[in-house]
Amino acid sequence: MILKLQNKILYLFMITLLLSCADAPNKTIEFKEKTAANILGNPNYLAISYGGYRQITRDVQPTIKELKNDMKILFAMGVKILRTYNVHFDQASNLLNAISELKQEDPNFEMYVMLGAWIDCKSAFNWENGEPNHNEESERNPIEIATAVSLAKKHPNIVKIIAVGNEAMVKWATNYYVRPGIILKWVNHLQNLKKTGELPKDLWITTSDNFASWGGGGKEYHVEDLEKLIHAVDYISMHTYPMHDTHYNPVFWGVLESEENLTKEEKIKASMYRAKEYAISQYESVKGYMKSLGVNKPIHIGETGWTSFSGGHYGNSGAKATDEYKEALYYKYMREWTQKEGMSCFYFEAFDENWKDPQNPEGSENYFGLFTIDGKAKYALWNLVNKGVFNGLTRNGNPITKTYNGNKTELMKEVLVPSVKQLQEH
Repeated sequence: MILKLQNKILYLFMITLLLSCADAPNKTIEFKEKTAANILGNPNYLAISYGGYRQITRDVQPTIKELKNDMKILFAMGVKILRTYNVHFDQASNLLNAISELKQEDPNFEMYVMLGAWIDCKSAFNWENGEPNHNEESERNPIEIATAVSLAKKHPNIVKIIAVGNEAMVKWATNYYVRPGIILKWVNHLQNLKKTGELPKDLWITTSDNFASWGGGGKEYHVEDLEKLIHAVDYISMHTYPMHDTHYNPVFWGVLESEENLTKEEKIKASMYRAKEYAISQYESVKGYMKSLGVNKPIHIGETGWTSFSGGHYGNSGAKATDEYKEALYYKYMREWTQKEGMSCFYFEAFDENWKDPQNPEGSENYFGLFTIDGKAKYALWNLVNKGVFNGLTRNGNPITKTYNGNKTELMKEVLVPSVKQLQEH
């Protein structure tokens, strides 16, 4: 009798559960415990690359208050996953503390971190001690990994991914690159810590690198250790930068002869659309190589971006590729593509940082941000300013306002059309 009653209660519970689900067929499933597996590729969790440095040197670290102000700005625009690059400066640990404080202050605040551990070779950047030795690793690497592990253990509800190295395997990084075997060693080390329970089992491990380094480039990258690495990581974090190719690559950059009669904006949109397609082709090359190995893992964009200014050959004296209008188009196209494909895009980057090229104030590396250092929203984000999402928020004591005082006509005066090229019609 008791068993029959229990069965009847269970039956009624299941009917109630089914009816409640039927009443809300379009309701998004919310996961109580957020993991990399269920936030990466989730359109409700925008990703971005972040550095909070305000000065021309990283010797001046951003304060906890400055970091918290930045987090409020990014959260307001829908960003919920950040990518960092190293743990040997205070910014990494301070950022995690700032996020922890914001979560305590506001239960609705969400922010997760892809924690970067910087990896380089022996004698990297140290020209006094001879040439970099790309076959051996820096003495600093074990300390970097150990520190990343410590921070991940201290903040398991925030750190959801550890990236071993940033563009550490690409051969044009002549000052510091390492062989894939070194990255593989540390990825395996972290995966073993997950197996023993020292790190959470749902913490994802990857390395974030150029598309060529992931096998999408020349055959010189197709080595056994890269194959093992692709099997070892939880997902592929791939970089693609069409902007860096604009000054020499007529495959995608320029205006077709058939487009000469289009308006200025139409010509630029056509060029930027081809830039997006160029990025997709690099993604497809990585995906193709991965599949050729019999592997089927997620690929997310670990970095891509478009600078808003260059005083060099990317700018108006050269390829005419860099301004806020083109940056906004690239941002829009890449967000649309990656969200449609169910991928995360750690767009590079949130804020301008002029420590990147301190000896050259007009260097393109200083202007990849969607915000200026003093808190002005570039053209890509003007619509969010119009919606009031940044009301009451500040950066460096300044309210969030638009560049060019919100005057698109003034902005467009500085926007030039790329040259007419003999591009291949598609």
